[in-house]
Amino acid sequence: MPALHLWGIRQAIGLAVAAAILLVVTMVVFALWYAGWPGIERASVVTPGTLFDLLKLVFAVVAGIGGVAALVVAYRRQRVAEHTSQLAEFSHELAHAADQRAEIAKALAQVADDRAQVEAERNGVRLFNERFAKASEQLGSDKAAVRLAGVYAMAGLADDWKNGRQTCIEVLCAYLRMPYAPPPDIEGNDRSGNVGEWRGENLAARQEREVRHTVIRLIGDRLKRSLGDETSWCAYDFDFTGAVFDGGSLANATFSGGRVLFIGATFTSGALLLEGVNFDHAYACFNDAVFNSGVVSFIGATFDGGQLAFIGAVFNGSIVDFTNATFSEANVNFQDATFSGGKVDFTSAAFNGGKLSCQAAKFNNGELGFYRATFDGLEATFLASVIRGGVVSFVGCRHELGELYFGGVRVIGGTVDFSGAELRGGTVDVDGSILEGGSMLFDQVLLIRGGIYFGGGSRLTGTMLSFRAAYFEGGEVWFTAVHVDVPPVFDGWADAAPTGLRLP
Repeated sequence: MPALHLWGIRQAIGLAVAAAILLVVTMVVFALWYAGWPGIERASVVTPGTLFDLLKLVFAVVAGIGGVAALVVAYRRQRVAEHTSQLAEFSHELAHAADQRAEIAKALAQVADDRAQVEAERNGVRLFNERFAKASEQLGSDKAAVRLAGVYAMAGLADDWKNGRQTCIEVLCAYLRMPYAPPPDIEGNDRSGNVGEWRGENLAARQEREVRHTVIRLIGDRLKRSLGDETSWCAYDFDFTGAVFDGGSLANATFSGGRVLFIGATFTSGALLLEGVNFDHAYACFNDAVFNSGVVSFIGATFDGGQLAFIGAVFNGSIVDFTNATFSEANVNFQDATFSGGKVDFTSAAFNGGKLSCQAAKFNNGELGFYRATFDGLEATFLASVIRGGVVSFVGCRHELGELYFGGVRVIGGTVDFSGAELRGGTVDVDGSILEGGSMLFDQVLLIRGGIYFGGGSRLTGTMLSFRAAYFEGGEVWFTAVHVDVPPVFDGWADAAPTGLRLP
């Protein structure tokens, strides 16, 4: 904006007054000229009127000069005010333009940062993809040492690459799903004590077992990290479908949400340790798994909500150990499972709410044990299960609220044992069942509240049903609408049958 150029106030007023005087003189001269230059005679006497006219003329001239000066001052003030306003407007425009330039500069900087970030991410993804390809190539090597390096490389990549972590986990799980024949145990083979020969013949299998156990160990290490740790794997899915396990450890791991699938997996020799594992609203699925030998240990595990499923699983010889495990509003499902050997052990386990299903399970041998377990509000069902052999044991359990339902059960052999159990509000319902062999024991059971109920057309034709030393303290044992060929066994009573007992 151009600068305001004004003369000095004195210079401007002086010039204006001079111009005014010059104008007056010019007008007087013009008037005299126009009048023909009339003569002027000096009066010998100055009258008051003449003097007054002269004074009026002087005052008029002075007033005119003052008016000119005032006009000059007013004009300068107006010019200064207008210029000041123009300066303020121009300054505002300059400030707005500066703000716009700053915003444009900021936007350009953000664009540059975004471009740099995109480029960095592109370079990072390119680097991750290169590492992924290299680790995958190593996992496919025919040399155990190279495969082992690939396992570590893939696990390290999963730690660094959050967006690709699930993919890396899936690759490690897929490695465990590959066909695998565990090396035979020297004690179980006729090697005449020749350890060197055994090692030589099974070198490749032993090396592969080392690689596989390393995969399991590295997964377990990441599952021990807290959810707040950026490298934790706790909230991801793990698919071990069809894998063969002959040991390994996931002890003290945490699965938070997500799915852990052992569908159709085979458990052979060795011990797979899941001790102290925390399943926090996770879905752990062992459907159609086969437990041939070895140990799968859930000792001290915690199941907080979520599901634990063994639907269609086959237990031939393994020990599946849930000693001291805690189930809080969790659903445990052994529907259609087959127990032909081994043991599923819930000793001292605690069930707080939730459900347990052994519907249509088949017990041919082996053992399902709930020794000294605590049921508080658990709804458990053995609907339509068949017990031909083995043991289903609730010895010493504490049953508070909830129901153990044996509807449509067929007991042909084996033992269902509630000896020493305490019923403190829970019920055992045997409804529409056929008891034609084996034994069903309630010896030394403590009945405080709740009860044991046989009804719904149940048939007791050959099963030994024993209530020796049963103690009634408010609970009930009822036989209603049942067919009894072999009467249940009770101790004799000195006076009368206890209150709460209703015999067929």
